[in-house]
Amino acid sequence: VQLQASGGGLVQAGGSLRLSCAAAGRTFSSYPMGWFRQAPGKEREFVAAINWSGTSTYYEDSVKGRFTISRDNAKNTVFLQMNSLKSEDTAVYYCAASFGLVVRTTTSEYDVWGQGTQVTVSS
Repeated sequence: VQLQASGGGLVQAGGSLRLSCAAAGRTFSSYPMGWFRQAPGKEREFVAAINWSGTSTYYEDSVKGRFTISRDNAKNTVFLQMNSLKSEDTAVYYCAASFGLVVRTTTSEYDVWGQGTQVTVSS
């Protein structure tokens, strides 16, 4: 499977962005999907994940209540709706697919990565 992330940009604090991750190749709907981010000088960190059917979601504590992960298996796409953005959300955001059956929250448990999309939140 190949992943293509898009939707990043520059937004003021308090604003919103919607990231998309389009998948091509193997059966997208079989895999848990995740979003991660990496700020300058920091390690890549977990943001959100969703199971294959979209019925279970998981979030890093700092984004709970502000970010929503969802997926449309008919369109082979996973989304990350980001509201009430803060300057500390500034990072390159990556989508990833896991070939396992269980949703994971660590980078090592994801098998395929998209190229990343830059999100910059100005204060």
